Amino acid sequence: MSLHSSNATAGRRRSAPRLWPLTSCLAVLIAAGGAIAQPDTGGGAEAHAKLEMLGYAEAHVRRERELEQRFDAQLSSAELREWLKSMSSGPNQVGSPHDKANAEFMLQQFRDWGWDAQIETFNVLYPTPQHELLQLVAPRKFTARLQEPQLAADATSGARGQLPPYNAYGADGDVTAELVYVNRGMPDDYKELERRSINVQGKIVIVRYGGGWRGLKPKLAHEHGAIGCIIYSDPADDGYAQGDTYPRGGWRPADGVQRGSVQDITLYPGDPLTPGIGATSSAQRLPIASAPTLMKIPVLPISYADAQPLLAAIGGPVAPLKWRGALPITYHIGSGPARVHLQVQSEWSLKPIYDVIARLPGSELPDEWVVRGNHHDGWVFGAGDPLSGNVVLLEEAKAIGALVKSGWRPARTLIYASWDGEEPGLLGSTEWAEAHAAELAQHAVLYVNSDSNDRGFLRAEGSHSLQRLVNEIANEIQDPETHVSVLARLRAKLRVDDYEGTEGHNQKLAQAAASGADVPIGALGSGSDYSAFLQHLGMASLDLSYGGEADQDGVYHSAYDSFDHYARFGDPGFAYEVAEAQTVGHLVLRVADADVLPIQASDAYTVYEGYLHELHRLADDKRARAALWSTLKQARAFELASDPTRPLSAPAAEPEVPYLEFAPLDNAMLHLQRAAHGYDEAYAAAAAQGLGLDSAHRAQLDAILQRLEPSLTDEGGLPGRSWYRHLLYAPGRFTGYGVKTVPGVREGIEQGAFQEAERYVTLTAQALNRYSQQLEAATALLTGGSPQ
Repeated sequence: MSLHSSNATAGRRRSAPRLWPLTSCLAVLIAAGGAIAQPDTGGGAEAHAKLEMLGYAEAHVRRERELEQRFDAQLSSAELREWLKSMSSGPNQVGSPHDKANAEFMLQQFRDWGWDAQIETFNVLYPTPQHELLQLVAPRKFTARLQEPQLAADATSGARGQLPPYNAYGADGDVTAELVYVNRGMPDDYKELERRSINVQGKIVIVRYGGGWRGLKPKLAHEHGAIGCIIYSDPADDGYAQGDTYPRGGWRPADGVQRGSVQDITLYPGDPLTPGIGATSSAQRLPIASAPTLMKIPVLPISYADAQPLLAAIGGPVAPLKWRGALPITYHIGSGPARVHLQVQSEWSLKPIYDVIARLPGSELPDEWVVRGNHHDGWVFGAGDPLSGNVVLLEEAKAIGALVKSGWRPARTLIYASWDGEEPGLLGSTEWAEAHAAELAQHAVLYVNSDSNDRGFLRAEGSHSLQRLVNEIANEIQDPETHVSVLARLRAKLRVDDYEGTEGHNQKLAQAAASGADVPIGALGSGSDYSAFLQHLGMASLDLSYGGEADQDGVYHSAYDSFDHYARFGDPGFAYEVAEAQTVGHLVLRVADADVLPIQASDAYTVYEGYLHELHRLADDKRARAALWSTLKQARAFELASDPTRPLSAPAAEPEVPYLEFAPLDNAMLHLQRAAHGYDEAYAAAAAQGLGLDSAHRAQLDAILQRLEPSLTDEGGLPGRSWYRHLLYAPGRFTGYGVKTVPGVREGIEQGAFQEAERYVTLTAQALNRYSQQLEAATALLTGGSPQ
């Protein structure tokens, strides 16, 4: 489920050619007192003569790099390939025997490598499909295939134990109605229907994947009165319009189907029946009928082979140009004369999920935890998603185990976790985080996530105080294909994309790349296992992977996400698997052994200041747009511009936008600027002198820094969804996976809830002031004073 976040994401985990889904603001060239390494164009070699590393006294840097070299020597592409083939040899959905067998295999591996490992089991609501039917009953007859055929070129495609294509947590139902095509099924699409006097009341809608998270499609359909929802993959997005289809190429074949959850994770992820608490055997559960994250209408995913006859039978107006896909038909909206019969029946019961948790106690700071996670369950075999990332996690754990056996121990405690049940709704990670919330609040200093991984460019998202650390790591990892550093290659890509005007390019990022400034990391929305840690508990978090060059998106969440496909089209030499293990492994080792937790506060300030500028601009732009609508309406411009033969009413009125009181946020940002630069200067001065902290002061400083990210949360959470507590990062109400930064304010402005927006201006300002106060306390400790 781990789509890399943006404010307008597709329903897939990734959409090529998106690289790092980066922030919109330019990073500072050199934060006050911070050291910026020059780009390592040779990859792997040190970029400058003087050894520098965030969080380390200079005397300890060479020792750490030698440790990383010993770690790298343990990594094996052949081993990664072997594990991936074995772990993806059977279906791995929740409740499958092979998913449990994989958990037991990993448990034994961790123990063999010297980790203290166990399986923690939770019992979650999971609907298993029993019966599905989709028929076109008028104006002609057609019965959808609703299955993916075996392919001779794919050894596992005919394996037993596969479930049919389904959308988990859609309602059971047996409905027959006219069909309406609603494009991506997002809010703006329903506005377009309204302008054409078309409604979906009592109808079944057919929508294509993309434009927003899949779970929003049936949710919005139900809110507009639809009684059923069909979701299909259009070849324009990930089929033959993108390249040769599987097995000739990597893209989605005609019968390939994207499965996926439609649980309403914009309210909360995890077990639908136990919000906020771990789904243990003794947990108090909501009645199924009362669970707010379950869909209210039946939902079914289909292939474009099954979708084409349905779409071809729809009449009514021709669809707008931007609604048209790549099928060889004329796209119409409806409703009718197409009429369909949809049946979905599932078995609803509690099923066990198996989280594999492995620990290595810290030798110096055992009460500080670095948590590393990836999930192991898939919709079917899940070779690319998630096992390509999960075997990397295993490879890291094996290499760390070898270091321990050679006499090294991490200063801080390491916890490696392979989560179950991520695909249906981040179940395993959320339940574990909720069950251990008090311990994590006291001990956890970082959560590092990964998910799928394949050929291409480094993707990094997360807490922006860790941006400098990510750039340091990226500057020293060699790209397997070009043999420069992965950071140097990313810089080149950003500059070329800007020059060529590639979709998603960003001039400010290109300028940062050219200048040698840190490349900004992205903000985290939702769609993978970091959600509970960052957005509910307020833990500093990162999500790291490679991608963007593999033809892997076409088999996303299908039965063809197999070892055979991944070995041909994902990462044929498993070289980027090794690069991922190096990248995440080095980061884990550096945080585990750092003299001081490695943060650079100025990076966070620069990013947050950019968010504030965006909010000012958003309010001003909406105010100007509302005024323009009034002018156009008064001049009858919409009426006169409309084609009389294709009636189109004026768009809905834009709400009048008041002048919001941003002063609390503006002042909080000035406070943060002073505090951030003050801390970075104090740290740089202390590091130059060898830090000189005894163990007690070191632990005290870490405790202050640990509280930075939690200070950005609010116990009351976001409007209408209190589970999400982070006031800087959250999945959007109408993006699902895609991030909304400063969400309480931004979404209030976007949705015309201006009193709500002003309330969250105050709450967010208070959070930023708490963050600044923590930085000031840390600065006082570094400069020999007493923390306030």
